[in-house]
Amino acid sequence: MSQQGTISRNFNPWPMMILLGVLTGPLAFMYVFLFVDTVTNTDAGSLVPSEFTLEHWGFLIEDVEGRPNIWAVTLNTVIFACSHTAVVLSISMTAGYALSRLNVPFRAFFLAGVMILHAFPTVTLLIAIFLVLQFLGLYNTLGGVILVKAALLLPFGIWIMKGFYDTVPWEIEMAGMQDGASRFTVWRLLVLPQVMPAVFALGLFAFLDGWSEYILPQVLAPGQEVQVLSVYLANLIADDNNFNMNLFKSVGVFYVLPVLVLFVFFQKRLLSMYGGGTKG
Repeated sequence: MSQQGTISRNFNPWPMMILLGVLTGPLAFMYVFLFVDTVTNTDAGSLVPSEFTLEHWGFLIEDVEGRPNIWAVTLNTVIFACSHTAVVLSISMTAGYALSRLNVPFRAFFLAGVMILHAFPTVTLLIAIFLVLQFLGLYNTLGGVILVKAALLLPFGIWIMKGFYDTVPWEIEMAGMQDGASRFTVWRLLVLPQVMPAVFALGLFAFLDGWSEYILPQVLAPGQEVQVLSVYLANLIADDNNFNMNLFKSVGVFYVLPVLVLFVFFQKRLLSMYGGGTKG
């Protein structure tokens, strides 16, 4: 029996699981306490809820004074996250394949340039992006923010997809082309199914990244008609005259629930993103 097999058989996961449970337990407890706090009333100075109530979730039925409709804001957020995901996936899948398989001119220069672009923090580009969007007439529009957000994530997506494409054997493509299939058909029917775990993981990551984005929508789309949930939530806590802690907590739980659901059901798919190849 190999040494690696012996180590795997003798490894006891329980100490690590207990340690992780101790470290993550307080965080999980805080989320549970936060949810309970949004559906109960608690007397001043007490931590024990005194009564059950749904009044803190009234924003789902009636608009908050001075704020846009929560469902319109939620729709904007869904459109923003889904459109951002679609742009990132479509370009990353094709560009990653081209860089992995085709003899693209200046390929090494392009790959280096992509990584350099990814190295710049978003906040350092805000002024330039703001001026460009104003020039194009896309300032204070969802479309403009979607394009900017997708462009900033594309370097990451292209490199991820290239790594997975590098692991697909050349023999699969050669067999398809010898049978008379076009390069596009080979990519769509033979190569793409081999990297579907990466496509799914990148799509999930892009959706979560778009759902949680705050800086770009706040700066580039500040209008109420294009407001997203992250900006809506930030405006609630920034309102010193009419601040409502119960409303803020309830909207926060409403905002984070889709993320928690997606992570619980698709965490293995998300982690599979980091299983890509390393061949150059």
